[in-house]
Amino acid sequence: MLYRTILKPVFFKMDPEKAHHLVVDGLAMTGKVPGVTRMLDTMYGIKPMPELQTEVFGISFPHPVGLAAGLDKNGKSADGFSSIGFGFIEVGTVTPEGQPGNEQPRLFRLPEDEALINRMGFNNEGTAAMAGYLKKRKLHHIPVAINIGKNKDTANELAHEDYEACIRALYGYGDFFVVNISSPNTQGLRDLQHGDDLRNLLTAVTTEMNSQSQRLGSRTKPVLVKIAPDMTDEQLANTVETIKNSGVSGIIATNTTLSRDGLTHANAKETGGMSGVPLRERSTEVIREVFKQTAGKIPIIGSGGIFSSQDAYDKIRAGASLVEIYSALIYKGPGIMKELTAGLVECLRKDGYRNIAEAVGADHR
Repeated sequence: MLYRTILKPVFFKMDPEKAHHLVVDGLAMTGKVPGVTRMLDTMYGIKPMPELQTEVFGISFPHPVGLAAGLDKNGKSADGFSSIGFGFIEVGTVTPEGQPGNEQPRLFRLPEDEALINRMGFNNEGTAAMAGYLKKRKLHHIPVAINIGKNKDTANELAHEDYEACIRALYGYGDFFVVNISSPNTQGLRDLQHGDDLRNLLTAVTTEMNSQSQRLGSRTKPVLVKIAPDMTDEQLANTVETIKNSGVSGIIATNTTLSRDGLTHANAKETGGMSGVPLRERSTEVIREVFKQTAGKIPIIGSGGIFSSQDAYDKIRAGASLVEIYSALIYKGPGIMKELTAGLVECLRKDGYRNIAEAVGADHR
């Protein structure tokens, strides 16, 4: 209630990117002030719900709703975001070297459509800075994923070197990793989703992940691939087949879209990737197709347009083992986590399931 009645009206009068940095920097400060993260957990934390506890690719999650990449690009606010009810958080996208991203303005709200458009362009401080931030984490009660990408000036033929560099620099700080080859805001990046480019990249990534695990004498950490919602049926089938044969641990479906179908706000003319409610149906459709093609054997994290517990549950029934939110946090605030988790429990009880894992892919049975 505090966010929606007081904070949101203030934030929505500000430039979107300035408001973004204010929130992220503010949450970064909470981790440094004794007692503040505990206070946030008291306000927004989720009490243990046995029905929602789940294990995916060998990692335990207190519940299936996480934070998508893009909000905490550098991992500086991991403790703050860990204190407001998420079941896991994804930080990044990070690149080997820091880069400024695209020119501003590059983030736009579409309130009537409950959507956002961004063309940030992987703005981040680089792997060394992220390692420094994550090294100082005090809270480790939920998994943290690290979303990795390539620098803007790195040619696609050499992209594997950037992903390998990210893994080498950050392997010790993440519980699992996400290969971002689907952002529409780095020119040519989405070409890496197809054919030999994808096959070669994933071979390099899995080899580096195995190398790092051998170096540390530990189990290899999971690595997932984040895909775009804008592929044709044939492209999606070919991409999923390549991923399926690569040995990676899972797929995130989906990134933002270039589609503008159904948008009414004037900012619809802006270039960049669109997230929020208008992406909801397409992302669920992609989840359903990925689950079908992989026979449910590769875990999926569903992302795109989740604003209600029913939205999340629809993605879970379509085949997602976990789900992520981004735009909904901007529009509804941290209180949405209690709404989503409580609502998911009700959805399970209504359908007669004892645990969230039982509902995964239910639409295919």
